[in-house]
Amino acid sequence: MKWRVVLEPDPETNDWAVWCPELPGCISAGTTEEEALSNIREAIELYLQPDNLELLPGEIIREVVVG
Repeated sequence: MKWRVVLEPDPETNDWAVWCPELPGCISAGTTEEEALSNIREAIELYLQPDNLELLPGEIIREVVVG
């Protein structure tokens, strides 16, 4: 799956900030553009991992496919 990311150089530190607009709060950084891209890949993978859920009596889990 492809995700758009935005890279922004920091003129003070020469580091790179990077975030994914479609995933609120999914951000990372790196000292090089390549490192920032590698770090955001990992951040996206972690962001998309499902959380463990504790269900109340009577609740059920179903999965849906989108796209």
